[in-house]
Amino acid sequence: MTTDITFEAFPKIGRLSRGMTITEKLDGTNAQIIITDDGRVAAGSRTRLITPGKLTDNFGFAGWVEDHKDELLLLGPGRHFGEWWGHGIQRRYDLKEKRFSLFNANRWTAPNAVLPPCCSLVPVLFRGEFNSARVDLAMKLLKQDGSWAAPGFMNPEGIIILHEATRTLYKKTYEHDEKGKEFDIAA
Repeated sequence: MTTDITFEAFPKIGRLSRGMTITEKLDGTNAQIIITDDGRVAAGSRTRLITPGKLTDNFGFAGWVEDHKDELLLLGPGRHFGEWWGHGIQRRYDLKEKRFSLFNANRWTAPNAVLPPCCSLVPVLFRGEFNSARVDLAMKLLKQDGSWAAPGFMNPEGIIILHEATRTLYKKTYEHDEKGKEFDIAA
């Protein structure tokens, strides 16, 4: 018998027919608020910690976090991910200000959840059992009616689908959805 061979189990397969939440995909910059157990507050982008300052911030997010530190403590310890969007960032949404919208809408719409006044949530377009026809309908209605996050803005980016059983996120966009992030328009 061979003893230098290790066994690897086949991974468990998740069931597709489970709950999903569809939210509007906002086109800004990915951001996070970090709150330590001892109450320290920090800001991050998708890839790094950021601090207030012309060369160290990300569209002013770290400065905004610093200015709203006391309110943000209501989020509690942990990493709180969201989108920093609005004036001067990506699609701009015809806004005169920037906004921070948390991604985890299911957590922040639960009973007894306390959302700081300075934060919003990504809009929930649908909650229910996974159904690809419902995904297509959400895309159609968002394109037809415009952004739920910024009413009147008629050029939304797309949607995010959370498959709740597997805790997996998927995105569907109106432009270049069939291509990956590595897609080069000039090629």
